[in-house]
Order: sequence, then structure tokens, then C-alpha cells
Amino acid sequence: MNKQSSTGLERKLGLLGLAATGICSMLGAAINIIPFMLQRNVPGIGPYVLPAYLFAAVPAILAALAYATLSSAMPRAGGSYVFASRGLHPYLGFVASFSQWFGLSVAIGVVSYVMIPFIRDAVGAFGMEGLAIALDQGPVRVGLALAFLWTSVGINMRGVGNVERVLVPLMFVMFILGGVVIVTGFIFDHADFAAGLMAKEGVLVPDVEPQFSWSGLLAASAILFSSFIGFDSIAQAGGEARNPERALPMAIGIAVGVVGLFYFMFTAAVYNTVPWQFVAERAQTQDLTAPGLLGYVLEPHWTALIVAGAAIALINDLPAMLLAVSRLMFAWAEDGVFPKGVAGVHEKWNTPHIALILSGLMATVAILGSHFAGDFFLGVDILVTSMLVNFGVMCITVLSLPHRNPEIASRMTVVRKRSMQIPLASLGACLLALFLGVHLWKDLTAVHSAWYFHSTPLWLAVMIGASLVYFREVAKLKADGIDVDAIFSDLPAE
Repeated sequence: MNKQSSTGLERKLGLLGLAATGICSMLGAAINIIPFMLQRNVPGIGPYVLPAYLFAAVPAILAALAYATLSSAMPRAGGSYVFASRGLHPYLGFVASFSQWFGLSVAIGVVSYVMIPFIRDAVGAFGMEGLAIALDQGPVRVGLALAFLWTSVGINMRGVGNVERVLVPLMFVMFILGGVVIVTGFIFDHADFAAGLMAKEGVLVPDVEPQFSWSGLLAASAILFSSFIGFDSIAQAGGEARNPERALPMAIGIAVGVVGLFYFMFTAAVYNTVPWQFVAERAQTQDLTAPGLLGYVLEPHWTALIVAGAAIALINDLPAMLLAVSRLMFAWAEDGVFPKGVAGVHEKWNTPHIALILSGLMATVAILGSHFAGDFFLGVDILVTSMLVNFGVMCITVLSLPHRNPEIASRMTVVRKRSMQIPLASLGACLLALFLGVHLWKDLTAVHSAWYFHSTPLWLAVMIGASLVYFREVAKLKADGIDVDAIFSDLPAE
């Protein structure tokens, strides 16, 4: 029997459902697009994408350890907000989690928008050229993106059990079809690709010498770090997990381990077939995807199959990430640092329906922004900034929790020894700060036609707005005679 908490949420998610939430939040555009379009965003990265991936994995693993450690002690809805507000400072907890909410909500919109070209390519591979052309039209693309987004909102609205029933089977299908990419990528090689390119386009693979630079490797790693974002979704569902003290850390470990291995094998397979020189040249003038690149050596029906796998991966992103962002808003409102009405829970489905609708509206703005800006990478940059800040705060929270709230710290069951917590969390915080500095420098020094194409000022403006909301709501609590310190001295109601 599922336990209904005093908040109205129900503990329905088991280990498999939690792991699927994290895995489906991590896979999608990250693996099918970013490792290849990275050649445009970081010119000169060339053959060093895999080393950049490995370097990006280090702070991601350290951040995952921080999340696992904190979730074992504080298994509540809105995980990262609860962690930092109880273990570091209420304001920092709110700002860091608002950064996370904003970044992930933008990512939901971006994923919805980039999903349509994958569907277009699948339709085209089956010979339906007229429909493929129609899907490329602006109003159709935006309309379908909005339809996928709000269908995912509806799935979430009807309960976490409903989300689990959608995510788990599609996760296995996604891995099977992704496995086709890995197998075919290692069967073919650069010579096969060169022959396919000559047959289709009558051109040679460009001859370009690699130009390694540490700054380029760091910039690429900071972007590829976004590929590992998603395991945090597991922590946000802490209020709806069964046996959460054990299941949450285990699900985080499973998600990071499985996805990290899949990322590396997938990317290595594609670059084993497709020369990086070709990817680097074409990325400057057109959007590239893994299925599109392998289409030079595969039969059309195989190309259609892996395009379908990519589309499923993108579709899976949406309900998993919406679950995460809505629980952050719910947790803020429950504590009173956000308008209380946002904490409303549906009487029948036991889900925070108001928070889901508001998160869907933010993602809608991101869909429209991606369309009118003509480049989804602005959304990726915002996501990277947001999550680097959030993960850094989580590592610092591991360091501060025993001093700030020793009673809660005593409940930690993952990395319990302080002699291990301090070096791991410190290294994670330092690496994440390094990545953040490199990412901000790259963004601020990039040449754009208008200031609003830089992600940093947009992110800062949103954080200022969030801060004003926080201070207004806290002032209301104090005016009503509520002991604000008492709210953050213990965990929220279960």
C-alpha cells in the first residue's frame, strides 16, 4: 500500500522508476546532438571530444556523490532546495534551486523544440517527403513542440505512477535502439564513410589538422557536463519514493553509471565511423545529429530506426524533467518562500498540478525563444550555467551540513566518514567552480549580434527576479509572526 504524506503526495516510485526518472532526464539531445554540434560551439575541439567527455564526468560523479549523500539524510520533495536550505542557508538554497528550475525548464522547452527535426528525419527516411517538408515549417514545428510539452504535463498531472508506466518501457526501447548506433558505429570506419560521402555528394572528407588547446578542452568539458545533468531529478522526487533513504542514493548511482558508459560508447561509435574533420566543417553551417551522420553509411530503414530511437530519447526527457522542476516549486511554496498556492496538490491524482502548469509555461517560453532566436544553444548555455551553480552549492552543502544542522547530518548513510566527505566535496566544488568560470568567460567573450544572445546576463536577470520574490515572501512570513529560523531547522513534513 502506498503511503500518502501530510502534503498530499504519495510514495509510489520504486528503485526502477527512480532510476528511469534520472536516466530519461539525462539521455536525449545530450547524446544525439551536443557531442557533434560541440564542433561549432567550441571550434578546434576536433578529435578531443572523448577526452573532454571523460574530464566532464569527474565533477559530475562528485556532484552525484554529493546528491546521494544528502538525499540519504533528507528524502523530501524538492531535494536540492531542501538540502541547501537546511544544510547551508535558506536564501542560497532557494537561489540555487531556482537556478536549477529555470535551467531545466528552459531545457524542457529546448528538447521539445529539437524533437521535431528527428521526427521529420524519420518521416523522410520512410519516403514521406511532403510530410517531412511540412514538419519543417515554423508554425507546424512550434505547434508540435507545444503539443508534446503539454501532453507530458498531462501525463505528470495524472500521478507519478503514470509517469513510471510511461518511462520504464520507453527507457528499455531507447537503450535497444541506441545500441544499434553503437554496434553499427563500430562496424563501419572512416573509409566506409568517405565512400558513402563520395557516392551521395561527390565530395571528399576535408583534410584538417587538429589544434589542441587546454582552454578549448575545458570549454568543451563545461558544455558536455550538461550531458550528465538529470540524475538530480531523482532527488527532487524524494517525497514520492518508496524506502527513500536507500532507493534515492542507489538510483542516483545507477543513473550516472549506466548513462556515463552509454554516452562514451555512443559517441566513440559515431566518431569511429564519421571523421571529426567532416563533423567540424559541416557543424559550422548546419545542425548535425548522430542519425544524420550515420545515414551516409546505413540503409534508409536502419537510419529511420536510429532516428526513432533518438526521438524516443527526447520524448522521454519531458515527463522526467517536468516531475523534477515541479517538485522544486512545490517545496518552495510548502516552506512559504514562494506563493503558497503553488503548493496545491490535486485531490484525485496527488500531484502538484499548479507547479506543473507553471513549469510548463516556462518551457513554453523556451520553445518560443528557441524558435525566434534560431539557435537552441542559448538554452543549453543557460542550462549549463544554472546547473554548475546548483551542483557547486550541493558540494558546499555537504561540507557545511554537520556544522549547520548536526542532527540531520547524523542521518547520512552514504559517504558517512567525514574524512571522505571533505576531500570529495571540496574537489567537486573546486572543479565545478573552474567549469563555471570557463563557461562564463566563453559566453561573455563570444561575439553575438545582441546582448540577449549571451546566457549570463539573462541568467543574472532571472536570479535577481527570484531573489526579490524570496525576500518579499520571507518578509510576509515574519510580518505574520512566523519563526522563519524554525522552518529551516528541520525537514519539511513528509
